Amino acid sequence: QVQLVESGGGLVQPGGSLRLSCAASGRTFSMNKMGWFRQAPGKEREFVASITWSRGYTEYAGSVKDRFSISRDNAKNTVYLQMDTLKPEDTAVYYCAAWVVGKVGYDNWGQGTQVTVSS
Repeated sequence: QVQLVESGGGLVQPGGSLRLSCAASGRTFSMNKMGWFRQAPGKEREFVASITWSRGYTEYAGSVKDRFSISRDNAKNTVYLQMDTLKPEDTAVYYCAAWVVGKVGYDNWGQGTQVTVSS
């Protein structure tokens, strides 16, 4: 099992920036990929970005590509999501998730951190 704790959410004006962090603990050696997802009120949870733990390959949702950047620090077992040029539609609870070796899909989730983009 991998434990995940997100931080860095908050209130920001449109056009502003935030950086989310997700610290992993537990069986971190089993992590294959880490991802960020978000869920806005009344909507389903959606994929935002992911990064493979060993090689650092990244993927992004079309709605955030060129504005968000995912990165990781293997030594700190931490993944980051740099969010720039934020829009009101980016408002959501952001969740970090880990995909471990031998599993199908993400099965370890953090508690989420709220991001609100509003003037």
